[in-house]
Amino acid sequence: MRDQEFTVAQRSQAQLVLRRFGQHRLAMASLIVLVALVALAFVGGWWWKYSVVDFTPDESQPPTWDHPFGTDAAGLDTFALVLRGTQISIGISVLVAVFSTIVGTVLGATAGYYRGTLDTVMMRIADLVLALPLLAVAAVLGHNVGGSWWLIAVVIAGLYWAYVARVARSAVLSLREKEFVEAARALGASDARIIFRHLVPNALGSIIVNATVLVAIAILLETALSYLGVGVRPPDTSLGLLVSQAQTAVQTRPWLFFFPGLFIILIALTINFIGDGLRDAFDPQQTKVRR
Repeated sequence: MRDQEFTVAQRSQAQLVLRRFGQHRLAMASLIVLVALVALAFVGGWWWKYSVVDFTPDESQPPTWDHPFGTDAAGLDTFALVLRGTQISIGISVLVAVFSTIVGTVLGATAGYYRGTLDTVMMRIADLVLALPLLAVAAVLGHNVGGSWWLIAVVIAGLYWAYVARVARSAVLSLREKEFVEAARALGASDARIIFRHLVPNALGSIIVNATVLVAIAILLETALSYLGVGVRPPDTSLGLLVSQAQTAVQTRPWLFFFPGLFIILIALTINFIGDGLRDAFDPQQTKVRR
């Protein structure tokens, strides 16, 4: 009887990460819910019969088939307002995550690679930013940027890059003495190439997880700023602004408060669960590989 041959398919790191993430049921369910919410926010407004500027005669109407999220005191459709608010809130949180991740990764990786005086100066600046009362500083700065959503995003990102810088620096410090870095130096690779071609890609797992968490943090901070009246301002709207405007109507028109609040909770929770799944997927201690 001829011996059977067994082969094991070799997988890349990306395939292993995707496989581990796919096995995290809560993260996968959260990803599906988040994608559905984003699609509803950015595509739903195209086919929905009301826009954020359509005043209807149905003032302060509770949820119906015609207005599934009800209407406000001016007759505006709350569903249309929530869709627009979700667009702005997600746009702010994604811009914060991207900007903070890029700036924090560049500064943190550079500090971790060169160490010495440069590392000390950069990390003391990061410590100073981390020591600031973020909500208070963001409120003061947000009050002076005119309520523009992308300027609000820049303000928040300017306060959160230090978190990413700390993560990137720690990862690079643990990698800079590895054999592949020594080999790159021996082959004449420049410092910039070593940092961004070899070190940063190998530290990408921790950075991506941190960026995911920043999305959730940013949407909650934007909500707090808008609730305090120093975030997004009319005529535009956001989920936080909708909650702020409905706070006096919780008892009489609860749908105005409930639906934007529900969207905030769903987005923040799903992003946190996705972050947990990514953390598990990038965990190098997870070595179970099956064909």
